Amino acid sequence: MSNGEVKQNGSNGNGNGNGSPRGETVNGHPEKPKYKFLFISWESLSGDLAWQIKKEGHEVKCYIKDLGGTNVYDGILEKVDDWKSFVDWADVIVFDDIWFGDQADKLRKAGKAVIGGSSYTDRLEDDREFGQSEMKRMGMNILPHWDFSDYDEALKFISENPGRYVYKPSLDVSSDWKGLLFIGKEEDGKDLHQILSSNKTVLGKKIKSFQLQKYASGVEVGCAAFFNGQDFIMPLNIAFEHKRLFPGEIGPMTGEMGTSMFWCGPNNFFRSTLEKMLEPLRASGYVGYIDINCIVNARGIYPLEFTCRFGYPTISIQQEGILNDWGEFFHAIANHKSYELRTRKGFQVGVVVATPPFPYDDKSELAIYNDTSILFKKPNYEGVHLGDVKIVDGDWKIDGTCGYDLVVTGSGTTMEDARRMTYNRIDNIMILNMFYRTDIGATWAEDRDKMHSWEYIY
Repeated sequence: MSNGEVKQNGSNGNGNGNGSPRGETVNGHPEKPKYKFLFISWESLSGDLAWQIKKEGHEVKCYIKDLGGTNVYDGILEKVDDWKSFVDWADVIVFDDIWFGDQADKLRKAGKAVIGGSSYTDRLEDDREFGQSEMKRMGMNILPHWDFSDYDEALKFISENPGRYVYKPSLDVSSDWKGLLFIGKEEDGKDLHQILSSNKTVLGKKIKSFQLQKYASGVEVGCAAFFNGQDFIMPLNIAFEHKRLFPGEIGPMTGEMGTSMFWCGPNNFFRSTLEKMLEPLRASGYVGYIDINCIVNARGIYPLEFTCRFGYPTISIQQEGILNDWGEFFHAIANHKSYELRTRKGFQVGVVVATPPFPYDDKSELAIYNDTSILFKKPNYEGVHLGDVKIVDGDWKIDGTCGYDLVVTGSGTTMEDARRMTYNRIDNIMILNMFYRTDIGATWAEDRDKMHSWEYIY
């Protein structure tokens, strides 16, 4: 397996762009051009990425539809009330979440440089049934699954077809309810049957469409890459997400508590999953980041779901690993150009640092923690990335609607080196009642040996 710096310009390594557009010459040296970026968000998700691009010297404005009465990003980013009035101003428009696909499609047809979803990729992520059908259509090896809109029918199915299943909400479900997965542990499915039978009334009110997927043991891992509208930008990103609140994958789903990752060239994992989506992505006009989360074992690679947008905290952790200017990179791919993406050798780790009420919304708890200070024992901000934060008179303070405060990252030639750097950086931070998972990246040695023996990575 190669985790070194990779310099390829497409999934076949045959791109012809150099990823380094240059502007005027100043004092005999070429000056990189500066671009205007407009970030558009439902919530305050992409502030850390926007801040990074601003620090590179580009102009940045952001629109956040739902600020929830908060002042998140005050003192950090310029916020605007009407993003459509800045479309002509922007060189690059960035949509940071799904459900913007229709608008992104229209802007691309109008000739704008856009990073973000398409109507096709929105559906890939939001509609599990459609996402799985597209995986199957493109020749991926999907797990057997059954879609339901009636809980009694699902209970009858489990009784008549004993087995171990995973319950997954689908379609028009809020993000909070979509995280209500249940992984059956009993081989005859009796535990899942009991859970659904006892809770079908309350679940039926909020989750009207759901999927039962056959359970498969193995390593859960994502294969991902940036896409420029025509091809994948190498290297690949291979990531191991930790979505539950407590160490050992215990507790409620949070979206994500931390991730470990590395970069590599094309491999069997890529060829069995993401590469198969090349033509549909081209046809849809998609530009941005795409991930296929999978279960892999000795019998095969089983893709589970798409993420057709930036991942959080993935995009902050990638700032630890990517060596290029992000503004330059995004301008290139938004204009369908190849790009020489340079990445660090080894591994990166990122850990979410939170305070109550995370992962829930509770205004009374927010009132306690918002406006409290984020302190640093030493003035070292390396690897510290914004969650819901504002800066007041030079002081970092908590803001926002859920207690998602920081993402702290580190890198190293080994996973343990990356873990050590990350947790040493966390030790430099002081926040009232902060919490985080202590086991991000800890299972790498076992996961690596398995994936290497199965020849999915080299």
